[in-house]
Amino acid sequence: MSRFTHQIKSYWQQLRTVMGNEYRTIFTDGGAMLVLVFALLIYATAYSLAYAPQVLRNVPIGVIDQCRTPTSRSLIETFDAGPNTVVAFEPTDMQEARKLFFERKIYGVVYIPSDYEQKLLGGQQAVVGIYCDASYFLMYRQVFQELVTTIGKTGAMVEFQRLIAKGANIPQAQATTQPVIYQAHNIFNPYLGYGTFVMPAIIMVIIQQTMLIGIGMIGGTWREHRLYHKLCPAGRKRMSTLPIVAGRGLVYASIYAVTSCYILGLHYRLFHYPMNGAMSAILLFMAVYMAACIMLSIAVSTLFRYRENSLLLLLWTSIPLLMLSGVSYPREGMPDWLYQFGRIFPSSHGVNAFIRIRTMGASLSEVFAEIKALVILTIIYGGLACIGTHLVIDRETDGCGCGSPNDNR
Repeated sequence: MSRFTHQIKSYWQQLRTVMGNEYRTIFTDGGAMLVLVFALLIYATAYSLAYAPQVLRNVPIGVIDQCRTPTSRSLIETFDAGPNTVVAFEPTDMQEARKLFFERKIYGVVYIPSDYEQKLLGGQQAVVGIYCDASYFLMYRQVFQELVTTIGKTGAMVEFQRLIAKGANIPQAQATTQPVIYQAHNIFNPYLGYGTFVMPAIIMVIIQQTMLIGIGMIGGTWREHRLYHKLCPAGRKRMSTLPIVAGRGLVYASIYAVTSCYILGLHYRLFHYPMNGAMSAILLFMAVYMAACIMLSIAVSTLFRYRENSLLLLLWTSIPLLMLSGVSYPREGMPDWLYQFGRIFPSSHGVNAFIRIRTMGASLSEVFAEIKALVILTIIYGGLACIGTHLVIDRETDGCGCGSPNDNR
């Protein structure tokens, strides 16, 4: 048997040994199985259920009506007619409204002054005070948008009636009160749903983070139980680096291929998320993205001496990585150094590419830059994974005094 054939046979034997051990370790370790198999399903389902309503409706507000006329009452009824706000209280003064506001019973206050009808019908400019809770942006957006739109429509209607009363015909009155008519088209997210906006990014970050933590736990297990030495085939002084990295990578790729198929297929259909983009583009992107995440995770896992280290050191990184992905705050608004730092993580490229493919229907050529970056990261982290594994094997072999084939067992 030639030296090359013998080496390939040895690699194949080590690869099967590593894969068998990795599957056995994962599916007999409750913690690892929870993180690597079930965490993606649990997190994706929990977040999707929380965001299932998609749009915030019926935000409670309070209206202080100092005018108390049919005109002011009509304005209050328009606040109740819209889908976003509901007039839950009508306090008598600002002191009572302030109390309701700080008790979190209302998230906005409208103040209608006593001279509202007089100024409105007299052709003067009436002022209505709006106080919104800007500490909670979703609440603020719904309240402010609904109130401003409603007041604007009321003002336009009053002006329209005034022009008609002065003798203008209907087209002239409409052109004066609404000189520009716009048509809004919410592309890729027609209902402005929060879940549709944020869930694709969350799924990509969850894939990366569960890999980092789960593979880190298994890496610590390898170090704790000295598996680099114990799994060495008889007749060899030490394990080879490539079969270890490749075998572990194939195991995690097979597990995440199954869970990702569920998430991107059935889960997306259950929660009615946009399913645009060609399936071939999605599959190729996911293969490259998972390869980058796996290589990063294996490289990082070689740093952990104990399995608990991955939880202690990586659990806190989830929120910063979600921020660096450009979802919680646009990348254009970040400091350039922070944006460049985020590019070393697969999630920063993966979130952008996945949203463009799955939500916007982009082709592979349109996300080529992100896929190219992920391929580069796969090569870099794959090399670091091999180097880290090689160094760990050296340390373990030296620590065991495994200098001859007779020491292998």
